[in-house]
Amino acid sequence: MITVDGLTKSFTARDGTSVRALSDVGLDVAENEFLTVLGPSGCGKTTLLRAIAGLVPWDEGDILVDGVPVRGPGPDRSMVFQNFALLPWATVLDNVAFGLRVRGVGRAERTERARALLTTVGLADCAAKLPGELSGGMQQRVGIARALAVRPRVLLMDEPFGAVDEQTRRLLQEELLSLWEEQRLTVVFITHSMEEAVLLGDRVALMSACPGRIAEIVPVGLPRPRARDVGGVARSGEYGELTGYLWERLRAMHAEHRPERAAS
Repeated sequence: MITVDGLTKSFTARDGTSVRALSDVGLDVAENEFLTVLGPSGCGKTTLLRAIAGLVPWDEGDILVDGVPVRGPGPDRSMVFQNFALLPWATVLDNVAFGLRVRGVGRAERTERARALLTTVGLADCAAKLPGELSGGMQQRVGIARALAVRPRVLLMDEPFGAVDEQTRRLLQEELLSLWEEQRLTVVFITHSMEEAVLLGDRVALMSACPGRIAEIVPVGLPRPRARDVGGVARSGEYGELTGYLWERLRAMHAEHRPERAAS
């Protein structure tokens, strides 16, 4: 479904020097797969996701979605951001319908589709409210509904639950699992949480420190569906082993790139 081949990306820092964010990244994501991406802070996870979305250019390599080269944003891909990115002056209903409006979908159809998705994410009673009247978790539900409204084949999620409290995060994880189990989209989900990466993913793509590369692909053999018993999954021995393994790998990466302490 998604093929990333030899992706390399550099930025120009404020002092004018070139900083390589990604180096020769290779990654394949199967159709209907839920892939989570984990790595040290600053390893290029978000840059990789934005490149797949067609939101940033890159220096070398190719990105294909269903065999078609990515040249920019497209209707086959939809993105959910950590900071919600909602229109503060628009109602919840209009926020969900925004992408449909941009694509020229008629008012009646986009309203019907938006209301159906608000019901799906448990916000049917909030259609007329403004985003500022909602909690962070509710705002992220709106963001997910908006992303799903355009019926993408690929859902790209950039640490979407990073800005909410732990209880809300767990509820959103359960809801996302339920939505994915119903719709079976192809999902690429960026996270800094080992627990979240294992709980949600079919596989975990572990990235190395900057410049980012795919250091390892870790299969997650936990049974599905998981939404009905997230607590049971989190208590399983395999879950503990996988999260422990990922932590050891991340800790080793941090140690390799930690500046040596000056001699006293």
